[in-house]
Amino acid sequence: MCGIVGAVAQRNVVPILIEGLRKLEYRGYDSAGIAIMNGTMERVRAVGRVADLEARARDARADAPTGIAHTRWATHGGVNEKNAHPHFSAGGGIEVSVVHNGIIENHEALRRRLIEAGYQFTSDTDTEVIAHLLHSHVATGSSLFEAMQQAARELEGAYAIAAINKSEPNVVVGSRRGSPLLLGIGNSGSGKGENFLASDTSALLQVTKYVAYLEEGDVVQIRLDGYSIVDRDGHPVERPIVESQLSSDAIELGKYRHFMQKEIFEQPGAVANTLEMVMNAASLSAGLFGAEAADVFTRTKQILILACGTSYHAGCVAKYWIESIAGLPVSVEIASEYRYRDSVALADTLVITISQSGETADTIAALQHAKSLGLRDTLSICNVPESALIRQSRLRFLTRAGPEIGVASTKAFTTQLASLFVLALVLARQRKRLSSAREKELLAQLRHLPAAIARVLECEPAVRHWANRFAPKQHALFLGRGVHFPIALEGALKLKEITYIHAEAYAAGELKHGPLALVDSEMPVVVVAPNDALIGKLKSNLQEVKARGGELFVFADKDTHIEPEDRINIINLGDHAGLLSPILHVIPLQLLAYHAALARGTDVDKPRNLAKSVTVE
Repeated sequence: MCGIVGAVAQRNVVPILIEGLRKLEYRGYDSAGIAIMNGTMERVRAVGRVADLEARARDARADAPTGIAHTRWATHGGVNEKNAHPHFSAGGGIEVSVVHNGIIENHEALRRRLIEAGYQFTSDTDTEVIAHLLHSHVATGSSLFEAMQQAARELEGAYAIAAINKSEPNVVVGSRRGSPLLLGIGNSGSGKGENFLASDTSALLQVTKYVAYLEEGDVVQIRLDGYSIVDRDGHPVERPIVESQLSSDAIELGKYRHFMQKEIFEQPGAVANTLEMVMNAASLSAGLFGAEAADVFTRTKQILILACGTSYHAGCVAKYWIESIAGLPVSVEIASEYRYRDSVALADTLVITISQSGETADTIAALQHAKSLGLRDTLSICNVPESALIRQSRLRFLTRAGPEIGVASTKAFTTQLASLFVLALVLARQRKRLSSAREKELLAQLRHLPAAIARVLECEPAVRHWANRFAPKQHALFLGRGVHFPIALEGALKLKEITYIHAEAYAAGELKHGPLALVDSEMPVVVVAPNDALIGKLKSNLQEVKARGGELFVFADKDTHIEPEDRINIINLGDHAGLLSPILHVIPLQLLAYHAALARGTDVDKPRNLAKSVTVE
């Protein structure tokens, strides 16, 4: 959601800025822009894609050694050029330009104050108040670095900011609170000659692999000869420089048509990487989740899972696993709802947060709310090691899915499930509810999981055929039972995210309590049909649909004895995978959404109105 790139160099930074924005396109956006300094300050903006901005910059012959760039996902104000970043504030010989991710919650009060001071607003955004606020401090004699520190004390909300000032060539200043911003150290990590800012490491791999992650409240200044960082209290600080292990190949398409397709087929490797520490283990240790995990798990009496979207569905699956295997009661809450109700905090609760990016604003805020209620035992399951969620949690488990570029999450979900299954086993072992023989059996199933996923991916040609039949539809219904009901929820979410087909998911036993009224010949019904204890019940639900003229598309395990017939279409996925079945059954649902989107001609990796990292409330 929104993206920032900033650069100071002894060369033209416009190609660096544009390429950085291109690497951030996956985050979701509707307009883009750059501001550069080369004696004068220039701005180029475009509604639409980065390619449109690049064409405009080329026409303008943009060339400068200092600049900032942005992709905007609209929050305040419509999608048009006047609201696109960067925003300017000029007057009295001072020109300041700003780009911003996040939301300034007190922007209305600041706007009134700045208007009274004589500033004129030309956009509908909350961001423009930052430009005028910085200008007001520079006008009193402050440097841009000092002005940013002063402004940071006045701004309320979540933000990452980068700014330039015409009177300070070769300087870019940034600040962050609640939204990611990192420093890229140029010239092989020496910081001499060029330095960078960005909201994501992927934007900087073209110029450096050496990065420092800014902490909450930090203000940074980058120059040709180095950089300076102060904390929220204005004290000079150093942040560790790390060499990113992210490969540029990992964020390229390679042989695939879309990132979503690439990431679906990366799942065997992503799950294997996530499970690397348990692949050769004879038994599982609580230490997988952190040094304090054994003590925390020993005192845990119940679990609260907080997450959003796809991660919430992973939490719902985990509830079935943990209650069944470990015997611990589990509540799963949508993070954006949890923080706004009067919840009851029980002692000895383990709070688990799940997020691909670790920067999901609602999940971070929900974690903070839980901690404010006295719930201090916290565990984060996340794909980004330096994320805010990881830093704010006592325990952590990294999913090691690699970068996920497609907005519709795939490999992040399956690696989250793999991690949560490991957690269920560790909790069961800690509570002496898992015999050695059963533990070995389940570990063997985990080791086999990547190969089992690879086999399920072989169903793609059959799924592609089904997808062509989905393309003209406007509605779809997904059904599942037990632990596979959340998988049906995830399948419906994937379909609606990238095809724009309205899709709903229900626990199949609920059909007769309402949704059966929707069933007709134009409503495809997708069914998750594992060969488990509920298969008999599920078969009855299929007959309820067929009797009312509905057409069924069933993803079935072998030996379910569901045979293809008129209005019942079957794809067999192989043998039942036991407790790990949900991980396998979500794969064909991902493929169905992907190929249906292709058939409908939608923008698979960048669906309308959506963002990858939801860093605003």
